[in-house]
Amino acid sequence: MSSKLKYEFKKKLEELEKYKGRGTELITLYIPPDKNIADVANQLRNELSQASNIKSKQTRTNVMAGLEAILQRLKYFKKPPEHGMVILSGVVDLGGGKQKHITEIIEPPEPVPLYKYHCDSTFYLEPLKEMLKEKKVYGLIVIDRREATIGLLRGKRIEVLSYTTSMVPGKHRQGGQSSVRFERLRQIAIHEFYKKVGEKATEALLPYKDDLLGVLIGGPSPTKEEFYEGEYLHHELQKKVIGLFDVSYTDESGLYELVEKAQDALQELDLMREKRLMNKFLHEIARDGLAAYGEKEVREYLNMGAVDTLLLSEALRYERVKYQCPVCGKEKEITVKEGIENPPTCEEDGSTMEEVERQDIVLELTELAESSGANVEFLSTESEEGAMLYNAFGGIAAILRFKPD
Repeated sequence: MSSKLKYEFKKKLEELEKYKGRGTELITLYIPPDKNIADVANQLRNELSQASNIKSKQTRTNVMAGLEAILQRLKYFKKPPEHGMVILSGVVDLGGGKQKHITEIIEPPEPVPLYKYHCDSTFYLEPLKEMLKEKKVYGLIVIDRREATIGLLRGKRIEVLSYTTSMVPGKHRQGGQSSVRFERLRQIAIHEFYKKVGEKATEALLPYKDDLLGVLIGGPSPTKEEFYEGEYLHHELQKKVIGLFDVSYTDESGLYELVEKAQDALQELDLMREKRLMNKFLHEIARDGLAAYGEKEVREYLNMGAVDTLLLSEALRYERVKYQCPVCGKEKEITVKEGIENPPTCEEDGSTMEEVERQDIVLELTELAESSGANVEFLSTESEEGAMLYNAFGGIAAILRFKPD
């Protein structure tokens, strides 16, 4: 899924998630790509006849209206689209005693995984939300002879799964023990600890084996090498090890250090991509070079064709609205927070201007960038760099091709 598609899909789900019904009258219908449309229509007609038995008049009326709306939409399909479809229909509460009936068809970016008819006071969106989850997953293990921490790098988030400490004695033996005997006991304790860590790692990471793109092991030498070469990991995890890295810490902070040290191995990962983009942008800012930020400045450079890479935060929720004066025809474009309606006054004749067009600012700037051949990169606020773009630079920045005089 491209970043733009992912952004649009995520925004759509956020909008649908806000809708509430007054009873269990919001219908969600999941139709997989291989489902027979005629069979679906037959089931809905059965549901329609049963709906006439619903005691609440309002719920009965709304459920029947929703089912009829879906049946009408299905007439336009001989078979489901390539990935199947999800149809949502029902009367949603707008607050203040207002309601409206909506019926929407979503063709998701991935195949619909199940056939399901669902009635509730909210739309059933979990399978669609699952499609947004970051699919890139890496196993993380940091280990020395005192402790070990096991975690996951899921997209941009690091999750701690397990932490364990060892009973390995220090290098200095107690009085009365021969050095040979002490060292032998110490080696046995080390072996037992590695074995324990291997078991913990298997328990924590094996359930993710189908999603794991690789396993990273960090720690001081020779601990990490001993652990890897001793094959203490389950064979399914052992074959996924993509690198051993020197790290100073083996607690939770060690997992962050491991990801940092593994940059070359994980170049394609979004976390590193965002870090590289923001580092390049900050470098240009520091030397007052080829960088710009803030909507007004970036928009000017986009219109000049001077932008090489447009950086946008996925958290931006603004719209670009075009207004026109009904008297003199003068037009004005302004950026407002999503959903805000506050028409300006015409400077020529004092009339209240009328809305002509409204567009999501992220999509509008993306189209502007693509028309001039600029790259567009979306950064989430889950990473440190993405959060910096949003909080420090307003969520809109650019790396420039050139800086016009």
